[in-house]
Amino acid sequence: MDVAITGSSGLIGKALKAALQASGDRPISLVRRPTRGEDEIQYDPAAGTLDGASLEGIDAVVNLAGVGIGDKRWTESYRKLILNSRVDTTSLVARTVAGLESRPSAFLSGSAIGIYGDRPDTVNTEVSPAADTFLADVVTRWELATTPAVDAGIRTVFLRTGIVLAPRGGALQKMLPLFKLGLGGKFGSGRQYWSWITLEDEVRAIQYLLKDESIGGPVNLTAPNPVTNAQFAKTLGRVLARPAILPVPKFGPGLLLGRELAQALLFDSANVEPMVLNKSDFSYHHPELEVALRDILDKP
Repeated sequence: MDVAITGSSGLIGKALKAALQASGDRPISLVRRPTRGEDEIQYDPAAGTLDGASLEGIDAVVNLAGVGIGDKRWTESYRKLILNSRVDTTSLVARTVAGLESRPSAFLSGSAIGIYGDRPDTVNTEVSPAADTFLADVVTRWELATTPAVDAGIRTVFLRTGIVLAPRGGALQKMLPLFKLGLGGKFGSGRQYWSWITLEDEVRAIQYLLKDESIGGPVNLTAPNPVTNAQFAKTLGRVLARPAILPVPKFGPGLLLGRELAQALLFDSANVEPMVLNKSDFSYHHPELEVALRDILDKP
């Protein structure tokens, strides 16, 4: 299978590219810089340029492009970049593949559980409504940007990804130094739900969705057993054999990251059920948090 990937230099993209190569598939990266080989295609989402001929005959597309949500404070300019880096890329790729003579069989497009917002007393499935927040608006517009592909009859999947756990990237990498020093703990009350998934299962799920022709629309990419933030902190401390009893007051991250960003990343409660994957034949390698952390951190 030839699979075109945007965002192949990111945490998920790199791992997906390696997994596809290992399984005998051929990943092809869409890059903004000049190409360095036959496994790359140059494009420019801001300028709206992508040579459709280079995608003729491609089997599938996985669209993962977008600047990091938590990389910088949410200034007005960075909020625009968060939105445009997702919508412009998705719209360009969707329009391009829709216009091909030989269209891909699947278009898997990045998305996020941020669409559900802060719902502490609700279990969210793929049919739950979108919240009224900045992130929810971004995700809604991100998914709508796939419309040309949907209208062209291409099976389109929205990869609503949760907190991806990997030792060398994402939220876990940022938390590990403090927890290894015994200075970790819950954020605020710790009652907010964190819906997580290991990087390995994220990539395995994407590979599964590339080939299961029966699945389309939103798919929650989270483990089947979300935990509260307090449970997460306690479990991580136990795995590292370190105390995890120092709570982080809510105002601290707010001062560092800005109140809105800190709320969205750390304090919003997202109890998410991966209903579509649970009803499918997909099998998680890491359905439980402690086993997952021990595996990825190599702690027996």
